[in-house]
Order: sequence, then C-alpha cells, then structure tokens
Amino acid sequence: MVGHRQREPGDSRDPAHGADRARGHAHPLARVRGGGRPAARARRHAGLGEDHGHDRVRPARESGRRRRRAPRIRRGDGATPGARVSGADAVKPTVTEAVDRLADDLERLSHRIHDTPELAFKEEQAHGWLAEFLEKHGARVERGVGGLATAFRATIAGMGAGPTIAIMAEYDALPGIGHACGHNVIATAGVGAGAALAALGTLPFAGRIQVIGTPAEEGGAGKVKLMDAGVFDGVDAAMMIHGRCGTQVWRPSLGIIKVKVEFFGQAAHASSWPWRGVNALNAVIALFNALDAMRQQIRTDARIHGVITKGGEQANIIPEYTSAEFYLRAITVPYCHELLRRFTAAAEGAATAAGCRVQVTADPTVHEPLKPNPTMAEAFRRNLQYIDFPEDPDDGQAGYGSTDCGNVSQRLPTIHPYIRISPDGVPGHSREFAEWSRSPLARAGMLAGAKALALTALDLLASPEALARAKHDFTREGGNA
Repeated sequence: MVGHRQREPGDSRDPAHGADRARGHAHPLARVRGGGRPAARARRHAGLGEDHGHDRVRPARESGRRRRRAPRIRRGDGATPGARVSGADAVKPTVTEAVDRLADDLERLSHRIHDTPELAFKEEQAHGWLAEFLEKHGARVERGVGGLATAFRATIAGMGAGPTIAIMAEYDALPGIGHACGHNVIATAGVGAGAALAALGTLPFAGRIQVIGTPAEEGGAGKVKLMDAGVFDGVDAAMMIHGRCGTQVWRPSLGIIKVKVEFFGQAAHASSWPWRGVNALNAVIALFNALDAMRQQIRTDARIHGVITKGGEQANIIPEYTSAEFYLRAITVPYCHELLRRFTAAAEGAATAAGCRVQVTADPTVHEPLKPNPTMAEAFRRNLQYIDFPEDPDDGQAGYGSTDCGNVSQRLPTIHPYIRISPDGVPGHSREFAEWSRSPLARAGMLAGAKALALTALDLLASPEALARAKHDFTREGGNA
C-alpha cells in the first residue's frame, strides 16, 4: 500500500527546516506574482496572479522548462480501453462550463470561510453559507443531518431510482492557525461540483448525486458520527478532494488512536517541603523521554506525537496533576493497537519512576487508513487530464497524514485525491499553507477539484459497469482495518 518509505526527521535528503520554501519572501504569493526567485522545486501555475483570467489553468513545471501538454483522453467512463462509451461525456462540457461561471462566487465563498475559521462542531457560519449556496443553485438541502447541527446533505436528483454517489465537503479549521489544512478549498470544491451538477436540472441518468457536509474532521471524526447515524446508508460510492503541495490521485493515510494520559501526584511547597510532594510533572516528562527512546524501535511509517495539556499550577507548588494528549499513528489498525500497548507500558513506567498514579484513556473511535479504489482513482485521473490539470509526481518529501475519510473508505468505495494549492515543500498545518489556501493557486485547485469531482460522479452514475468495477475493487482490495 505504501509507495515509498517515509523519511524520519533529519534525513540527509530532506531540506533543513524552512529551507527551499519561502526563500526570504515576505509574502508567499511573491512566488506566483513573479517577485524574486522561485522556491526550489516549487511549481507555479501559468498565468496566475491578481488578475485571474480564464479558469482553465494548468499546473506549470519549473521555470525555464518547456511544458509538455497533457494528452486529451478518449472520452469514456475512465475504464479500460475498449469499454463502452459513457453517456456522461455528452454533459461534461456543460458541467465544466458551469464551474467556470461559478468561479468568482466560489472563490468569494472560499475566502469568506478562510477569513472566519471555526473549530470542529462549531462551523455554524460555514455550514449556513455552503447550504445556502447549494440551495440557491437548485439543490435540495437538508440541514443538521445525522444529529450534527453543522452537517448538511444536498441532493441533485436524476431520472428515477438508481445509485447514490456522494461528494464530501469539510469546513472546520485548526485551533490557533485557522485554515492551515485548506478545508475552505475542500468545502468550495465540493459545493462547486454540486452546484454545477444542479445546473443540469434533473441529472440525465438514473440515481442521484449528493453533497454531504461533514463537520469536525480535525479531531472530531465527524464522518464516523454521520455513518453511525445512517447518513451514508444507501450511498454506493463517495469522494472528496484535499489541498496539498502537489496533485496526487492516490496517497496512503495512517490510522490513528488518540490517547489521553493523566498523572496524579501530591502537592507540596516546592522549596520548603519538596520531599513531601509527588511530582506529576516529572512523570509526564519521563513519558516523553521514554517515547523518544521508543521511536528507534517502531516502524518507520509509524508516528507518535503529543502535547502537554496540563503541566501544573505555579512554580512553587509541586504539580499534583498533569495531563497530555497523544496521537498514535500507523499504516494499519493492528499496529496502532501495538503502539497503544507499548505507550501504556511507557506511561506506567514513568508513573512508577515518579511515584505517581497514571490513567491512560484511548478514544474509542479509531481513525482507519484509506482503502484504495483503482477504478474510481483512474476515472478521477482521466478527468483531471480531460480538464488539462495533470497529476504531479511524488517528490518523496512528505510522510502521510490521517483522515476520517479513511473510515468511509473502509465501508464503501471511496477516493480522497489531493489537488495542488501550494508550491512544493509547503507543509500542511503550517501558517504558510494557511496563506496559500487563500491564493490564486488555491483558486485554480478548487476549480479543478470541483470539475473532477463532478465529472467522476457523473461517470459512476452514467455507467453501471464502472460502478460495478468500483464495488469489485472495494471487495477485492480487502481492508487495512
């Protein structure tokens, strides 16, 4: 499942922290405005700047290198050569033109969400704006679905009973750094696809396409809650896009077990009676040191990272209570559980060393790894070629993240492609990526994502054979869980 081994921090092939990124520019958009020297390996979008112009933009390669035009595909359902031509091809130009007409409105909506970051389960304004946008453009919208106040479901109906294809949208922000994961782009690409499809009126195929607004991806497992509530019941296939520093249709993701650890000691005056205290802060520090040592003996594609959420009250009081939160990540759920076993042993050892009592609490919701679906991925890839927004090679710089979309992919055929919205080497969950999420590159990626999502959903709806292959892939691929 993993195309390459992740590099550990400090790998000699990786740039130093901050190198090959900003190159001294005061503002990240200097690299697309033409100011200064472009970052190493950073790809820019031709013709992008403050004047957006036509939105059929293409990713450009490094400066000075002639770009080879991506080949137009033979129109079909994204399947193997010789397969039956899909009826979706007749309406694809209409759908892509609809996205272009909506481009300025979608960008304004993306910026509005970006400028008003809302945390998990509190995305009231984003929820309202996205639902209103879809409703305005002809979709039938249900608000507060699945018992989540900030979830929604918009339906674009087809010609009678048939399959249901879902396009997912995320719109929650990160604490402290806002939309540094680009969920404003995810949201507007999803609703842009839905609004463009709604422009067809009734879809010219049996079935329906839904846009499902899924809150709380950042730490809340919103999609899992919606699945548990039955919102995805009857959905035959699902998809979404995610912004990144390169366009890649398939990248693995890691499973996560989230853990809270608490240490209980005894307070005392830190100067006059320190021997009467039991220092819970020493225990949490010892746990971090133990985990640093443990990393030498865990798989290179696994990750353990955490933060101290309570370190004490005041310097002259021996801390009687401390707590920390950790993410334990691995490419398979069984190895996540192995990390939890070893983590618990390390926490117990730290507590014993400090003379404390410890409590380890694992979140019952496990984020599962993404399960690939080759048929859907190939259809999406061909639709990227159709709109002249080709895939990028993997430069091998980054490891893998996690997503509650992985849980969806373990229940039904699903894809989670990545779309370029920043130059190479810009890490997600950084302030730099947050700025790029509100840039001309983000506009280009959002529109490409909206088009490719809409066209791929149409391919599956129009071709029972393609959908059957996607379902066969889902069964054949097995599961990482």
